Amino acid sequence: MKNYIFGVLLVISFGLKAQEHAWIYFTDKPNVQASISNPSSILSQRAITRKNLHNIAIDARDVPVNENYITTLKNQTGIVVKAKSKWFNCVHVLGSIQNINNLSNLNFVQNIVFANDMLNPRPAQMDQSEDTQQKFEVNVNYNYGASNNQVSMLNVEDLHQDDYIGTGMLIAVLDSGFPNVLMNPGFANLNQDNRLLGGYDFVARSNNFASSNLHNHGAIVLSDMVGFLNNQFVGTSPDASFYLFRTEDANSETPVEESYWVEAAERADSLGVDLINSSLGYSQFDNPNYNYTPQDMDGNTAFITRGANIAVEKGILVVNSAGNSGQDFSFPIINAPADGNVFTVGSVDQNGDYASFSSIGPSADGRVKPDVVAQGAGSAIINLSGNVDFSNGTSFSSPIMTGAIASLWQANPNKTNLEIMQIVRESASRYNNPNNEIGYGIPDFSVAVQDVLSTLSVDKNTIIAYPNPTSNMLYLRNASAEANTIKVYSMLGKKVLEVKHANQIDFSSFSKGIYLLQVSNNTEEKTLKIFKN
Repeated sequence: MKNYIFGVLLVISFGLKAQEHAWIYFTDKPNVQASISNPSSILSQRAITRKNLHNIAIDARDVPVNENYITTLKNQTGIVVKAKSKWFNCVHVLGSIQNINNLSNLNFVQNIVFANDMLNPRPAQMDQSEDTQQKFEVNVNYNYGASNNQVSMLNVEDLHQDDYIGTGMLIAVLDSGFPNVLMNPGFANLNQDNRLLGGYDFVARSNNFASSNLHNHGAIVLSDMVGFLNNQFVGTSPDASFYLFRTEDANSETPVEESYWVEAAERADSLGVDLINSSLGYSQFDNPNYNYTPQDMDGNTAFITRGANIAVEKGILVVNSAGNSGQDFSFPIINAPADGNVFTVGSVDQNGDYASFSSIGPSADGRVKPDVVAQGAGSAIINLSGNVDFSNGTSFSSPIMTGAIASLWQANPNKTNLEIMQIVRESASRYNNPNNEIGYGIPDFSVAVQDVLSTLSVDKNTIIAYPNPTSNMLYLRNASAEANTIKVYSMLGKKVLEVKHANQIDFSSFSKGIYLLQVSNNTEEKTLKIFKN
């Protein structure tokens, strides 16, 4: 077993010629109302239907940044544009202090915020006592094999026995790279079933997210969700679908990685992703002037945390590792974005006892963190060669939990992200007596799924599709056939059927999987998830 500790102490010049990180916020966006009125011009159909399903408004934050503004910035002296964010209507730039400040003369620039807080026009409280920090949260009927303990600790096998295995759920993994995932035998099922839907390298601005030259952290994190080796290993959501996004540069630690993360989360939202797994955390950087303090871990200060909060607002269930700073007495608290409104996961060992490396709570503003825990000490993984291995860190408790939640959510996809998060918390071992080490404790997914299923009933005026799952005929209750238009979409957002004046559909010719059923009339529109056996 290898233990990985990442962090580089760089000796740099802090003079005016040094390259600084900054966010440039714009005054406006183009064609906002027209874009909102025609959401398919800015979002995928899956994203639109997911937002409709959970009554999430499509707003100005979904509209892309003005590309003409970005082009103008790129043409400015000494300015390099590294990332962009539609949610914040800003870009991340590198340049000298003077060249960045000169951008304020552009009429479309509303505000400039330097990553080095001492360069901003407000009082700063910086703690530069730490010059290195781990960015990855790493110390480094199925036969579950080596993964049995981490699965059974959460009673996830009960979900799997009822065929809740993540089918139809879409997860984005934000990490350092995914080498060999296209060839690794541990991901053979994922690839053969075409459930790896794509990815992107935001660091290198490349589609080659699975390059063998990239760091392996994302690949082994992925294995704890969807990896499968017959009689040796089973992930917690073995039938889920995935997008893989590289946002972390393993060779350095700079604030631009926060911006890459937010940009990837925006991409995930536009693609209709249900969950994000992020086994990354930020607090200390190569340049200590950019460091966050423990007091900044208040859920609303770090750029990445504020972006993660918006992802949650948009209906995505963001699961983030708590961090591995439990034994770092100068910074034992959770890192960003785990301090936000995300679902933060700490670590226990194989016996369910607190793992001493796991970062502790609460958040700086007093909220319970971590939310829950899973096995992160001695976690089973699939390595790049396709063999079972073991490693330590909240990097692994997080995807174990993400996969479990995806399988749970499959049982009632109409639940919102916030509802699912609360159901999992309430199932946990210390829900009535949380502490700073393990939060609400170890969830019991056999309890959580009963809670999810017990709330499937709806009032008499709500449109109901039954039976769901279905093998043949699907019927609609409380829907007037005379006024109905029914559209059926695949999980990728492709329309596969449209009928009018009907209250039943024959699904017998459809392939097994999940479909989005959109029922509309003159006054309302309803979107439901339908499972085809």
